[in-house]
Amino acid sequence: MNIDEQRIREFAFQIWESEGRPHGQHERHWKMASKLAEAEAQAQATPKPRRISKPKTVPLSEAEQPALLKKPRAPRTPKPPKA
Repeated sequence: MNIDEQRIREFAFQIWESEGRPHGQHERHWKMASKLAEAEAQAQATPKPRRISKPKTVPLSEAEQPALLKKPRAPRTPKPPKA
């Protein structure tokens, strides 16, 4: 028995148990398990995509920093005199 067949048996058993151990469903369970084993083997064969790192921050000159960090102030409205 090769590794693939053993993995299919494990999947089929798990499916059988999860469905409450029904009788007469072994062919359907085997087909489902073989598809799962095939997908698992294919996922292991394909390389994982590389993670893309965040862009590095570029230091700004001192002249550029205040303009970017400060918010413009809202115009002040004069307060009404107290009576």
